[in-house]
Amino acid sequence: MDLPSVMVLPLLIVLAAGVYYIYNEVMHFMSKSLVRNKVVVITDAVSGVGKECAHLFHKGGARLILCGTTWDKLESLFDSLTTDADPRETFAPKLVMLDFSDMDSMEEVVAEVMECYGYVDVLICNSSMKLKAPVQNVSLEQDKNIMDINYFGPSTLAKGVLPTMISRRSGHVVLVNSIQGRLAIPFRSSYAASKHAVQAFFDCLRAEVEEYGVVVSTISHTFINASTPPPTEEPAPKPNSLAAYKHNLVYFSSSSTVIASQLTHGVRPSVLANEIMQTVNRKRKEVVLAHPIPRVALYLRSFFPSFLFSVLAVGVKDSVLAKQLQ
Repeated sequence: MDLPSVMVLPLLIVLAAGVYYIYNEVMHFMSKSLVRNKVVVITDAVSGVGKECAHLFHKGGARLILCGTTWDKLESLFDSLTTDADPRETFAPKLVMLDFSDMDSMEEVVAEVMECYGYVDVLICNSSMKLKAPVQNVSLEQDKNIMDINYFGPSTLAKGVLPTMISRRSGHVVLVNSIQGRLAIPFRSSYAASKHAVQAFFDCLRAEVEEYGVVVSTISHTFINASTPPPTEEPAPKPNSLAAYKHNLVYFSSSSTVIASQLTHGVRPSVLANEIMQTVNRKRKEVVLAHPIPRVALYLRSFFPSFLFSVLAVGVKDSVLAKQLQ
């Protein structure tokens, strides 16, 4: 008996959904088996993304080396991972104090990391420092600090673990970068500069170590959206036409900022951590984790730069005017 044509499309949708579900389940199972027994270093493991990565890789049976700037937070993360964990399936993580703002300590840190197991299979460079300010308000000391944390630190650590990776002809270095390593945004000059620098470094490194079997991956994500802010009620504009104009301008500026940063651009730590796991398993070389608007901006930067520059400049003028009218 032939099926009515009206039933064909729903059945195809259900079939496709079932195949997609099975595929995800298989990939999820494989992701755990692929990292088992691998020595994985995670920097800034106490951050939102770092914690999510730690839990994913720990459940997958990886031998974790967790790095962070605060010992108490590292111990707390250690307890959360080992409590109720099956010692037959998982390994107790090793903890290493790491502060990229203290570059003088990097030699000792690298030595301590290498002493844990003698080698590193996967290095996940997750540390980052953000700074939002007009160019003229950023001091040289702030510039140096953000470059240490976002560029010199990850590059130095990568150099430290590379020799054993090259000698073993195996290894994977993952840079968790920002979309601003590919697209500069106003009021984030130092941050964008550091992200561009580290992106270029790992792009060069990728080509240099490929012949040794070492994989280098970069993940460019948008803003981390750790929580959803509660909705706020905006008062109705006053009847006066000038007051209404001021209200609408301020409201439009603030609302567009919230929407852009929290809804359109934001990526949750759990989503990013899953992407990092998939990148390690599939050995992807470059990943852009962004919604349509940032992706369109990247294309505009490449093919229509003048148009993008004009849009960004107008946005700066509107934000300044909105502040003046508040």
